Amino acid sequence: MIQEPPIFEKKLRIEDFATPLKSSAFDIDDETKISLITDHFTSILNILGLDLTGDSLKGTPKRIAKMYVTEIFSGLNPNNKPEPTLFENQYQYNEMLVEKNIAVFSNCEHHFVPITGKAHVAYISNGTVIGLSKLNRIVQYYSQRPQVQERLTIQICEEIKEVMGTEDVAVMIDANHHCVSSRGIRDANSSTITTAFGGKFLNMETKNEFLRYVGI
Repeated sequence: MIQEPPIFEKKLRIEDFATPLKSSAFDIDDETKISLITDHFTSILNILGLDLTGDSLKGTPKRIAKMYVTEIFSGLNPNNKPEPTLFENQYQYNEMLVEKNIAVFSNCEHHFVPITGKAHVAYISNGTVIGLSKLNRIVQYYSQRPQVQERLTIQICEEIKEVMGTEDVAVMIDANHHCVSSRGIRDANSSTITTAFGGKFLNMETKNEFLRYVGI
């Protein structure tokens, strides 16, 4: 009888969940991107038949361009990645640390309309702790780009693992998708929950403890 070869699980890296970007994504600077996007949005708004000479619309193309580059899609630029602030775990705190209700504001990469909700993140220290605001900034950084919620959840989890040097990380996102609520089926009451668990959080007891803390 021929034995099947053993199956080895592939060790995934943060790069395996990267947002798809062209190799030339950073060949031009932000000011040039704003100028080019302004021109393109001027064309789009003209095609829609809007009068761009009025006070309320004449600056709209540049406002949109600046918002795209410096705000809602600023997470595409690795220069905006937050620097982690780590401290020695001098109190030897070895229980899970949970930060709940971190604001999520992203945009669906299918229709470029908002994804809004909250993230809950947790980790168990292996010798260091992270400044709490850095968890918020990690969530914000990966949210500020065209996204799908599943990838966003994994990116946040993998980044915290890498920063903290531990597999013991959990992430949950509960979000509303405006591509569902404002178009198509127009269901304003549904939300989507995604999770990513690593290390000790794969243990059912630890996972359930986390879920109780976040109210699931």
